[in-house]
Amino acid sequence: MTIDDVAPVTEAASPLTRAAPRTRLTATALHARGIDESNRLRFARAERTFRLALRRAPDDDTRARVRSSLAYVLARRGAVPEAEVLCRGALDLRDVPRETRGRVLGQFGAVLLDAGRLDEARGALSEAIEMLEDAPDLRGNVLMNRSVVAMRIRDIDLARSDLAAAAACFETTGDELAQAQATHNLGYVLHLAGDIVAALRLMAEARPVAAAASAVARAICDADRAEVLREAGDTIEAERVLRDAAREFGAERMGQSRAEAEIQLAFSLLTHDRPEARRVARAAARRFRRLGSHAWAARADAVALRAALAGDDVRARSQALGLVAGARTELRRYGFSSEARALAFAAATASTRMGLKHSRLPARHHDDPLDVRLLAHEARAARAAARGDDAGARRHAAAGLEDLSNWQSAFGSLDLLSSVAMHGSGVLIEGVSGALRSRRPDTVFEWSERARHFTQQVTPVRPPPDAALAVDLTELRVLKSELVGTDWFADRRVHELRYRIADRQWTTTPGSAGPPRARLDEMRAELGDDTTMLAFVYVSNRLACLAVNGQNQPVIVDLSWERIRSATRGLRTELEATALLGGPAERLVRAALDSRLAQISKLLVEPVLAAVGGTDRIVITAPGELHRVPWVMLPALRGRTVTVARSASRWLHARTQERRAADPIPGFVVGPGVARGAEEVDRAAKAWAAAAERRAPGSATPARVLTGDRAGTVDVASLAHDVDVLHVVAHGEHAAYAPMLSGLTLTDGILFGYDIDQIPRAPETVVLSACEVGRSQVRWGEEAIGMMRAWLHAGTRCVIASPVIVADDVACELLAVVQEGLAAHLEPAEALAAATERTGLITPFAAYGTGF
Repeated sequence: MTIDDVAPVTEAASPLTRAAPRTRLTATALHARGIDESNRLRFARAERTFRLALRRAPDDDTRARVRSSLAYVLARRGAVPEAEVLCRGALDLRDVPRETRGRVLGQFGAVLLDAGRLDEARGALSEAIEMLEDAPDLRGNVLMNRSVVAMRIRDIDLARSDLAAAAACFETTGDELAQAQATHNLGYVLHLAGDIVAALRLMAEARPVAAAASAVARAICDADRAEVLREAGDTIEAERVLRDAAREFGAERMGQSRAEAEIQLAFSLLTHDRPEARRVARAAARRFRRLGSHAWAARADAVALRAALAGDDVRARSQALGLVAGARTELRRYGFSSEARALAFAAATASTRMGLKHSRLPARHHDDPLDVRLLAHEARAARAAARGDDAGARRHAAAGLEDLSNWQSAFGSLDLLSSVAMHGSGVLIEGVSGALRSRRPDTVFEWSERARHFTQQVTPVRPPPDAALAVDLTELRVLKSELVGTDWFADRRVHELRYRIADRQWTTTPGSAGPPRARLDEMRAELGDDTTMLAFVYVSNRLACLAVNGQNQPVIVDLSWERIRSATRGLRTELEATALLGGPAERLVRAALDSRLAQISKLLVEPVLAAVGGTDRIVITAPGELHRVPWVMLPALRGRTVTVARSASRWLHARTQERRAADPIPGFVVGPGVARGAEEVDRAAKAWAAAAERRAPGSATPARVLTGDRAGTVDVASLAHDVDVLHVVAHGEHAAYAPMLSGLTLTDGILFGYDIDQIPRAPETVVLSACEVGRSQVRWGEEAIGMMRAWLHAGTRCVIASPVIVADDVACELLAVVQEGLAAHLEPAEALAAATERTGLITPFAAYGTGF
């Protein structure tokens, strides 16, 4: 049960209470039937049944019980004022036993909780707990509700202890559903405490039991999980779940729950679609007010104001600033102190950026959640920048990122690490902006690395084999093949499997500390005189590049982001058209593409190389905004050895590590339906055999090659574990809305990004002769993830891949020659550069990671 709901303070219905057909049901029998309907979350039926029972109640005890149960249902349907009247009337009855009075007090506390009157609610619930010592089922529900009050006032210890006591009560009564609800709520408490991984684990544990009760119960579970997903940065999935839950609540006429789902939807939209967030929040506020739920209306108003404050509409921002003081008062009145502080910090940042007079910032509270703490850091950084104190701005921004990094340190999942970057976007903007204004190369390098590194600071610890996860991935492959030609992500079975797979991957992949951030002097020493690093930095429609090598002093070059963005529009279409078209049409497209690449090169790379003095070896680090650029195709970089590194720190760290094998073992895979795939692999395998024969005549062993039925997902994963160089020729696809479901088509289905996370030891070099698998999905500006990134996260040193479709003939000719270079012990980027020069083929294939 969602922690923003309340548990019914009613006993379980007995199957013996149903009367025989045609018998006029007594109030007691009707009450029992209503309880059963209520427990199944069929609130409309339960309300009708309780109202009939109330008319037939023969005494005060029965009337009090029925009133209490009816109040619960009315509160769930949003009629909080009527629910309060019913509870007060029940408490005024004279002939009411102690246990019944405890039941009514417990329900009254739940109604007060819905109304946002937290102090009164806590008092009523505490009194009820004392009266219900001999009724563990009722006492458990009241403890659940008091835990909600504790969560609202952020008394995490009380919430945990109440939920533990509630679980013990339900264990005594054997109520599995209630136990599941207590476990789910404990997961929510851990979410509030910042432990997303543990929260998801407990919610996943509780969900099967709770979801089996009814569609509404499933919607309640999913709406809570969506909040955790939102905090984890997976806003697309969170918003889909919340919209589904809101529809389910609406169909059941559960107005309060529907509006609660809508406000959580608005919170999620606030991160990336402010106008829609404002619209949804204002609609939720109107719904809450119609229901008499003024505390929740205040929360919705605050979200709408935050959306306006962060938006581009100057008039809306000004109007919102005038309403902030009153909204904060309302939030504090109803116990939402941290949300009041969040609104204050958002208003301070907005007013600072509008050049308005500064108001006093509220003090930070020790138990504020992470998002509020980051808003505080952002507000202080913005104010420092406004008064010309760029060093202070960077200091506050760095403190915010440090706060986020400490929270991230327990995560090992690529999906989770990439998503939670959302929380750092505000402080990152302030820090990078301050760094660029400083014009100091060491400062720009530091913040360039902060931008890249805070999503990559953790190295995953390879999890043990997970049989349940393997079963789910196999089922997902089957569904993918069954649903070919459709929007398979829309299928409910796919949603359920994605739910389980993501939860297991998030909660079973621990992390360990990654390499430390490098300093500029360390980087210059490693680069020497033969290598140049181009570190591109983007912030707020501003793009610059820090160019570093050992020959000359580092330089910062400002670039025209608007012109570069314009030049890259349509680039992917032209790249793919050259692979798909032939004849005169292909020549026309090729001419247009060559012109575009020359323009991009002139705008993006040539000014930088001219300023620093280029070398034959280039290391590039780039923000997500530049993920479309086919670097090695740019005229200024042709003929050079280029690697696109995850970060300078990762590149430097990998350079200092010994290679795993002095004489690497290769492995090759051919998926179904790839023209010239067998030829490509045969040529590559022969290159390795010939190289081994040259080094030690008579010692060459046949390369491991998987084709046909032997090229299944399990076989390929096993091969990847055993070899140092893996070359896969297969059709590939990129899943934009779920990048970890991007994959390679093998004999038995897709090898997903999630499968790669299960390989105990990833190959050192991976060559992907597959369409699109070099593509990445940008999340929150800096981070881009996809199949290529999944291999790097799993421990692969370098991936050679293309972000777009490449003609089979071109891939075969180029990559077969690349393998000749790898067999001769060239570094991957060197092998790619040599193969490009030898074949004369200019392609989008690039070396990602540590290519040299």
